[in-house]
Amino acid sequence: MTTHDSAKGGPDGAGSALLEANLAKVEELSARLVAALSNKRQVPGSLQGPGQDLFQKAAAAYVAEMMANPSKMMEQQVGFWAKSMKHYLEAQQTLASGKLAPPPDTGPSDKRFSNPMWDTHPYFNYLKQQYLLSSEAVRDAVTSLDGLDPADRKRVTYFTQQIVDMFSPTNFLGTNPEALARAVETEGQSLVDGLENLVRDIEASDGELLVSLADKEAFKVGENIGTSEGSVVFRNEMFELIQYAPKTEKVRKTPLLIFPPWINKFYILDLKPKNSLVNWIVEQGYTLFVVSWVNPDASFADTGLGDYIEKGYLTAIEEAKAITGQDQVNVVGYCIGGTTLSLTLALLEKRGDTSVKAATFFTTLTDFSDQGEVGVFLNDDFVDGLEQEVSKTGVLESFYMSRTFSYLRSNDLIYKPAIRSYMMGEAPPAFDLLFWNGDGTNLPATMAMEYLRGLCQENRFADGGFPVLGETVNITDVKVPLCAIACETDHIAAWRSSYDGVRQMGSRSKTFILSESGHIAGIVNPPSKKKYGHYTNTAWPQEAAAWQEGADFTEGSWWPTWEAWLRKRSGTLVKARKPGEGGRDILAPAPGTYVTAVPKV
Repeated sequence: MTTHDSAKGGPDGAGSALLEANLAKVEELSARLVAALSNKRQVPGSLQGPGQDLFQKAAAAYVAEMMANPSKMMEQQVGFWAKSMKHYLEAQQTLASGKLAPPPDTGPSDKRFSNPMWDTHPYFNYLKQQYLLSSEAVRDAVTSLDGLDPADRKRVTYFTQQIVDMFSPTNFLGTNPEALARAVETEGQSLVDGLENLVRDIEASDGELLVSLADKEAFKVGENIGTSEGSVVFRNEMFELIQYAPKTEKVRKTPLLIFPPWINKFYILDLKPKNSLVNWIVEQGYTLFVVSWVNPDASFADTGLGDYIEKGYLTAIEEAKAITGQDQVNVVGYCIGGTTLSLTLALLEKRGDTSVKAATFFTTLTDFSDQGEVGVFLNDDFVDGLEQEVSKTGVLESFYMSRTFSYLRSNDLIYKPAIRSYMMGEAPPAFDLLFWNGDGTNLPATMAMEYLRGLCQENRFADGGFPVLGETVNITDVKVPLCAIACETDHIAAWRSSYDGVRQMGSRSKTFILSESGHIAGIVNPPSKKKYGHYTNTAWPQEAAAWQEGADFTEGSWWPTWEAWLRKRSGTLVKARKPGEGGRDILAPAPGTYVTAVPKV
């Protein structure tokens, strides 16, 4: 027997030794898996899926449809049966003719089925086409239901699609040709490696299955990610204020202060030098401050939006003014950081405080009448469950936020990485953006419920007024010059909703920019990549669609377009300011201590 034969297997060959080692490893991993699952947290049923009332509404609408319009329902069923039988007969006839090939495939393209085997192998092609036919039939049955209001229809459609996506043949080893081929090629090693990846993820998530999207060992904040030079120049219980070191001899007189969302960490704006907005802004000649929010534990349970505004926004603005000796600053708010910035600007207007010269909003919602895709999780069934959970823990744990946002893009953020990791046995990629995505934060209980109830559900800022530190503020109270950047395929802050909110603001100087791509990639879009373009339009028609129809498209990043807008509102050039000048204490080098601190929950 040759060495090659021995390696491939044989009673005494290396293949046998490999098999025995793998079997032993499987036994060990199985024991670890059982132990990890035994520690699984008890997730309330109300946070596992929509309430029973949604199922009852859908069932009632379906029964009513059958009774009132049986011919329509029968037509749908017959159409589905006809397509399924036609495909079955075509497959049978092709095989009967002696061809080991699938029948003609005229189905829709789907990136989940990109492996050539789905098109060339008769078995896998049959599975794919039958799945796509069934998926189409289910979607048609749901979308054609009468008797559902638009909100319920949207939720039924969404959760139906979740079930359809879950049952894709790509998600199961026995019906995934790529995973099966890898298992054969590696003599089962890929399956052992996949089991190890699965156990590792479950152990890391206290018995829950949260798929690792990126290699957690590939990055360390402050070493190879979040590395722009700067210093923490102020700290309180809510945030650290980072002042970045200048890269030009002269800077604009008016400093720039960025408020990131506290749902995630600020270094999304400072991943690597080549895609760092922080680095790019400093290179353009601005004195830049960035807020790094604390990652709260249960001691922050009573912290509300008013605390974020008073101890966060207003304090940071005063500190930036004091450090630079200026009476005004320009500000940026990203996502919920922008939503709360709009509340802050409305409060300053009420108080007659002119500390803010101009404001920018990144992917910000201020009118929640159309909540976008995330709205399927904002009904009482979920929000009531969250309220019960945070009342016990004091915080809304990052686990719930991460899982919710992942299911908004389940094929890309759950099933695809699970297939690569658990069935193919591949290590998660060293991808900076996905590493950041997995580095979540908690939300204080009071703040989370104020946001979910008062803003998302009741839409009080745009409709009736929202209470803030003794004042009732309204969207029309935002009157400083402003620029808003939204993203075309944003699944968290729908751009049309963002546009509607900005359109209602009271400012007489408003600019709206629409970037291609989504909530993160559309913002983290450096000019050097020359990847996603953007739309601009000086008109403000009532409908967002009309704005886009009349907009001009520009190739490449929106960053230079925004910077040209910002430059006009940032004053003359002055000598560059360095952190620590004027006797200000340096508390820590950037990225600071809050960004890496692990809260006790």
